[in-house]
Amino acid sequence: MLIPISDNKNYLFYGDNLDVLRQRIPSESVDLCYIDPPFNSKRTYFQIYNNIGHDDVAQAQAFMDTWQWGPEADRGFEEILTNADGRFSMQTVTLIQGYRAVLGAGGLLAYLVHMALRITEIHRVLKPVGSFYLHCDPTASHYLKLILDAVFVSQGGHYTNEIAWCYGSGGASHRHFSKKHDTIFFYHKSSTWTFNVDAVREPYSSPHKSRTPKQVGSKQYQKMHPLGRIPFDWWEIPILTNSAKERLGYPTQKPESLLERIIQASSNPGDTVLDAYCGCGTTVAVSQRLGRRWFGIDITYQAISLILKRLEDSTPPEQRADLMDHIVTHGIPKDLAAAEALAHDPHDKTRKEFEKWAILTYTRNRARIHEKKGADRGIDGWASFVTGPQSVAKVLFQAKSGKVNRATVATLRGDMAREGAALGVLLTLKPPTKEMLKEATTAGTYTHPLYDAHYPVIEIVPVQDLLSGSKVFTIPMTHDAVKSAQVANAGTDQLRWM
Repeated sequence: MLIPISDNKNYLFYGDNLDVLRQRIPSESVDLCYIDPPFNSKRTYFQIYNNIGHDDVAQAQAFMDTWQWGPEADRGFEEILTNADGRFSMQTVTLIQGYRAVLGAGGLLAYLVHMALRITEIHRVLKPVGSFYLHCDPTASHYLKLILDAVFVSQGGHYTNEIAWCYGSGGASHRHFSKKHDTIFFYHKSSTWTFNVDAVREPYSSPHKSRTPKQVGSKQYQKMHPLGRIPFDWWEIPILTNSAKERLGYPTQKPESLLERIIQASSNPGDTVLDAYCGCGTTVAVSQRLGRRWFGIDITYQAISLILKRLEDSTPPEQRADLMDHIVTHGIPKDLAAAEALAHDPHDKTRKEFEKWAILTYTRNRARIHEKKGADRGIDGWASFVTGPQSVAKVLFQAKSGKVNRATVATLRGDMAREGAALGVLLTLKPPTKEMLKEATTAGTYTHPLYDAHYPVIEIVPVQDLLSGSKVFTIPMTHDAVKSAQVANAGTDQLRWM
């Protein structure tokens, strides 16, 4: 069902962005779209042009499964070529057919088919005055630009800028020029579009270069309000360091100042901004702060959880209820059938989404998720809680979507002993058996050294209780989902009260 265009709500969608765009976002309802889709920048041109088709084995498994040729890519390719419902421009059909002849059926073509499907839908949902910014790695930017031309320019749209986002930090190589920029393509859907040039002017490098607007009649205004220069198409905006205040630890997080420039230039207060790969929610957070309505889409629950927590943390406590009243979430399980569907989602090739949803929902977005870069050793998630002025203890989380029995609890007890964890939580899609409950009871009770509180050493939480809210994790923890990756990357264990 399509969402209402004029209900003044913000929407956060958990799911595949192609499905969401087609089933939820009405045509001509978005003023500005920015996306920063993932791409394997480590792929070499030698691999591309020789059709080796093997992705870097060091990449995360989910990424490898996405960008390799398989049934999903094949279906997308056939959908474009047959063009049964006429949604694709003929230029797009011809281009994708040509890419197949040049590149072969490999990881790069799978990525380009993926992008062609979604760029076509983004074009549809943009208003006639709408603008589109695509942020990409230079490795594939030339392929993507041809897709943008085929979708936008062939239907009356315009290519406006290729923006180079330049940054100076990071490592350098002695074998080539340092790679210190990303590419951002700027397109608009028609010959009329929003561009608030005065909202994004930059200070001149020296005072004597200041200018005043000649079109303004008031001499007093001219003396009081000098304007800066119009930004060039290369933007020197620093990347976020590990110590940056706004850093959340998300690996591809972009600075808010980058999105501020895009949103201020190409939308007005009250306009609708879409990010179809919203990740840690920088576009969403900046849109919220600048008074724009927003739609955010992401396929990982960890991103959805992080965005909700980010918005909550950036809002004064007295305004949080109103904030949440204006956010509508779609795709997050609200009943047992939806939880079962998530657990068996064919798009989730690594079978991690059910685990993330269960653990982060139970802990109110305050646990760390184990990303399974190798064997997880029985740990799906974990968190730390304060036990004294200079001490913390650990709680382990396991989430099981399949069959469980007494041995499942016994295994968790062994994992806790190995990791030195004080507490363990087992979240189960299936109801626990009597033998499981008995095994958990024999683990005993934990007495918190700072509070007059007692907790079961092993807690079994059926998903049905999770959905009803009858069981929640109440121990104050030292980290939340937003800051956990940042702390882990820094190699520290900073303590703070929640």
